[in-house]
Amino acid sequence: MSLQILMVAAAYLVAAKLGLRQELVRGQVTPLWPPTGIALACLLLLGLRIWPGITLGAFLVNVAIGPTAFAVVMISVGNTLAPVCAYLLLTHVGFRLTLDRLRDALALVFLGALVGMLVSATIGAGALVLSGALEPANFWPTWSVWWTGDAMGVLVCTPLLLVIRHTYRSLPGVTLSRWVEAVALLVSITVVTVMATSSSINLLFLVFPFLIWAALRFELVGAVVCELLVTTIAILSAAHGSGPFAEHDLFTNMVTLQAFNGSAALTALLLAAIIAERNHAHKNIRQVCDRLTEVMSRIERGQGLDQSSPPQGETAQEIRRILGRSPRPTTRADGER
Repeated sequence: MSLQILMVAAAYLVAAKLGLRQELVRGQVTPLWPPTGIALACLLLLGLRIWPGITLGAFLVNVAIGPTAFAVVMISVGNTLAPVCAYLLLTHVGFRLTLDRLRDALALVFLGALVGMLVSATIGAGALVLSGALEPANFWPTWSVWWTGDAMGVLVCTPLLLVIRHTYRSLPGVTLSRWVEAVALLVSITVVTVMATSSSINLLFLVFPFLIWAALRFELVGAVVCELLVTTIAILSAAHGSGPFAEHDLFTNMVTLQAFNGSAALTALLLAAIIAERNHAHKNIRQVCDRLTEVMSRIERGQGLDQSSPPQGETAQEIRRILGRSPRPTTRADGER
């Protein structure tokens, strides 16, 4: 277990170094904080016992950039409590790691990202104010960037890690035509997103048809990868104040960025979950039809009349079992004793 804790701390530290490249406030608050998404994924995959790795990683990151010892400790606590709270909320509602249900996608977006990350943003921004490193008037702009970064870390990194865990084995069986379509999709959505985030005209809505294409054709894998591309490009644009994020203050840009990325995540994840539910239902229906066909063929061949075959009553029970129905209890006629 100690090795897993050290590996989680190392992954947190490496991801933090990448996230800090786009810092917007005090060299430590960024609109995309991948460590939070990695921390939540590790909790979902390995369990609550690895939380010390998150705390250790957060402490190592903040000890070099934190203004005071008090702020470093409080920020580390907040960065630990946020994914732990998100994990507890998700497990409470029966979250499934496969993300193949609509309720799982909704839980990850609203409970895991938007609600759970309120903890780290509030504790972190509050610690900076209490330590004197931040003016009280800048609390809400800093809080908005902090919350946006942690929430985006969950929406971008957590689904990606969960999808990689479940789908990497199926890649060798993908046909050449599917690879060609996947490459065309990635190139198209990258070009359109770069154009939309570079133009002075707000054209961010042009991205959504490509997210729908990804979810319909490639389900959760395509939706998550395309969401990662779109979110990353939009965050880079907001960090540099270009395109639709130009000539606005920090708080306005963070609200715009959070609204766009949240909408993109909802579109991609929810539609992919709906498609996965539909495909799962079709698969179950096919299995039931195949089993019913087998039972009916036995009945038509007269096996139900053979002494070596189960009686017709047992055959009826088998049909009910295939349909997922339990036989109704037999009741006596009125007046019968």
